[in-house]
Amino acid sequence: MECKTMTVEKLSVHAFDTRAEMGRAAALDAAARIQKIIEKKGEANVVFAAAPSQNELLEQLLQQNIDWTKVRGFHQDEYIGIDAQEPAGFGCFLRRAIFQRAPFRELHFLLCDAHQAEDKCREYTQLLETYPIDLIFLGIGENGHLAFNDPAVADFNDPKKVKVVELDEVCRQQQVNDGCFACLDQVPKQAMSMTMSLIMSVPEAICVVPTARKARAVHSALFGPVTTACPASILRRHPSAALYLDRDSAAQL
Repeated sequence: MECKTMTVEKLSVHAFDTRAEMGRAAALDAAARIQKIIEKKGEANVVFAAAPSQNELLEQLLQQNIDWTKVRGFHQDEYIGIDAQEPAGFGCFLRRAIFQRAPFRELHFLLCDAHQAEDKCREYTQLLETYPIDLIFLGIGENGHLAFNDPAVADFNDPKKVKVVELDEVCRQQQVNDGCFACLDQVPKQAMSMTMSLIMSVPEAICVVPTARKARAVHSALFGPVTTACPASILRRHPSAALYLDRDSAAQL
């Protein structure tokens, strides 16, 4: 397993030949972090990203020695206006990928009727204040977003922890590119998302980013200015974050 490692400001970057190697390495890192958190606190509060980019990580994470009965699971964003059984919904994705396959202590879903979105954001915020997050899993969007903080709505000093956002066309088209929706018209235009300030406040972060479609965003995040034009660029300032790439996503490094 060949790995090329570098550090950009505070961010450790690890590039592997294949997605499988990337996912396994990220899972080993994550498991070690979760185990340490549990040893220290007796439990761990973990936010999961829901996207095909996370498939290898999540599959490998289930193979690790983690006491899931001491883990609370959260997810970082969700579409507004989708049905609870919509396969492309992030809650459904996480149920299939990990939540129904491990004995979590608790699971907290970010889903509601469209007219309740603002109330749901406030409710989830209170939940996060009760159970501060220890570790967050992230991906990077084709437009450089983290969670659903697209460039137009990203705020590094956001006063909110969870908010309603408008999704830009690049973000929505990515959902089609990922095979989650058949066409752009099917992709919701609004979502609820954890904010940039919340993401940066989490003590530990693991970001997993495969495929050539992410190569330009990865390059901008690592070598461009730290700006909301590429929200992921702020990861370089995170105190304890690691970025895992495959050969394709690292192609421009």
